[in-house]
Amino acid sequence: MTIEKTVNGEEAVIKPIGWLDTETSQEFAAVLGNLEADVKALTLDLSGLEYTSSAGLRQIVAAHKKMSGNLKLVNVSPEIMQVFKMTGFDKKLDIR
Repeated sequence: MTIEKTVNGEEAVIKPIGWLDTETSQEFAAVLGNLEADVKALTLDLSGLEYTSSAGLRQIVAAHKKMSGNLKLVNVSPEIMQVFKMTGFDKKLDIR
């Protein structure tokens, strides 16, 4: 997996590319954990995400909690959206 990160003032965009699974979720967590303290809003651009496991979902939920709900997910593929729907996260997360 590759992770692109862009920070512009209080807003950050993180774009995971590839698979977000048990092997890569710790790398994803590290990027989220190392966000600058002044970042108040986070966008996860999931256009490059091919697959997510439960480990990946846990990191997305952790990001939601860390950002106090100021997290939005964009460019979600139908396959990833199906995972969010099966888990009920589509009702808890801001997916656009």
